[in-house]
Amino acid sequence: MTSPHSPAGQPQPHPGTEQPHPGTEPSAPGTEPSAPGTDPSHPGRPGGPAQGFSSGPPGQCPVTGVRSGSAETGPTALYGPDVDGDRLPGLYEELRQVYGPVAPVSVAPGINAWLVLGYHELLRLTRDEQDFSHDPRRWRLLRENRVPADSPILPMVGWRPALLFSDGQQHRRMRAAVSTALSGINGHELRRLVRDTAEQIIHSFAATGRADLVADYARQLPMRVITALLGVDERTGRQLVEALAGTVAATSASADASRRVGAILDALIKEKRLRPGHDVTSALLHHPAQLTDDEVLHNLVVMFVAGNQTTVNWIATTLRVLLCDPQFRSSLTGGRLSVDDALDLVLWRFPPTQNFPARYATRDMVFGGRQIRTGDMLILGLAAANMDPAILPDDGGPVVGNRAHLAFGAGPHLCPAQDPARLITRTAVDTILHRLPDLELSIPQEQLEWIKSPWSKGLAALPVTFTDLRRRRPSDAQEPSADAHPPAVSPSHEQESLR
Repeated sequence: MTSPHSPAGQPQPHPGTEQPHPGTEPSAPGTEPSAPGTDPSHPGRPGGPAQGFSSGPPGQCPVTGVRSGSAETGPTALYGPDVDGDRLPGLYEELRQVYGPVAPVSVAPGINAWLVLGYHELLRLTRDEQDFSHDPRRWRLLRENRVPADSPILPMVGWRPALLFSDGQQHRRMRAAVSTALSGINGHELRRLVRDTAEQIIHSFAATGRADLVADYARQLPMRVITALLGVDERTGRQLVEALAGTVAATSASADASRRVGAILDALIKEKRLRPGHDVTSALLHHPAQLTDDEVLHNLVVMFVAGNQTTVNWIATTLRVLLCDPQFRSSLTGGRLSVDDALDLVLWRFPPTQNFPARYATRDMVFGGRQIRTGDMLILGLAAANMDPAILPDDGGPVVGNRAHLAFGAGPHLCPAQDPARLITRTAVDTILHRLPDLELSIPQEQLEWIKSPWSKGLAALPVTFTDLRRRRPSDAQEPSADAHPPAVSPSHEQESLR
């Protein structure tokens, strides 16, 4: 069995794809003349220091180095130490002003792509499998051997036998198995598992009167819940989370982290083949689609990566909104708004995944006013599309209750785990607000920082203070029993909806 990114799992030429057109165009992603770093005096991006942002003169974008409305330049770097959640929204709007709904970017040194910023363009990108494939074996740069083996982007886009990297019938086959496994989760039991786990975590720091709600709560809860759903014990779950974090970090250590992920999941699959249980892994292994062990492994990777970090970010950012917006929190506690309203606000303004790789053009075309070539990579700009002025009200803010955001994508590859993710996040937020009703930030709001990533939108930390609640132990509510079980996975449809 291959690991998620072993040589056997690396992208291979797709036998049915068109051959790339000879020659290059200076403005096309993937062509060396426009690649960031070609100017020896300014390596890393056009108009600025290597991989960094300078403040620049008035009216000049600190990222692109160009003035609003000025002529187009080469691709803008989406990597580097200064790529964080505070700067990226301004970058998206600058790119939108200069290039329109589709902009040239670089996602790693020498690796150029198109960032899709427009809401309607992103809908077409996600829905049209004829023009835009999920299969990275169509990627022109890879087929031309122009992607270094140690490129930090490769662990994220290297082909593997999972629904995220397939089209058509093959995608539908794997999605059927994944959707059935997820829909078989009992909603009542999942809510109880999340609440009991949250109670335990809160109790572990309640006596201190202070906590970092990212490290101490948001990162702990989804990991424990999702590993329980997969049938993984807590210790192995922690190892899996660490290895997966190293994989998606897109660094030189990503390949080694990916091998560790493969080893952990390989052992899990062998165990569930011999001793199946009431869990998602066993449901995948025994689905009528008859997924191979390799397919189960790689789909588990996709499910865990998408489920864990996305839910961590969603929980933490929702708590940030409630802590930093007294009026919104007052509306919540007063019953005028619901926790779901807060969750949707976060999905519009701060989607847990802000950019997502990738789609690959299957033919030459004009898309969003740009000349796209066969095999070009296109990045889903989820955060930018959500804030497209073309679809927002005049005040620029999303309407409460509107779930037309693109935080979970759209089309055939719409996230199949959004309902359990919402239930986990809603229960996590509800529980901590109930247990610690006087939560307050322990630092000024402006000192909160986002993690430095072009892909994930998450807080680095969320330090809070609260009243010592040692008197309110989990046993005062519903203490989870020592032999509590994760929610059973069953094909029965007579279960509470996860919505």
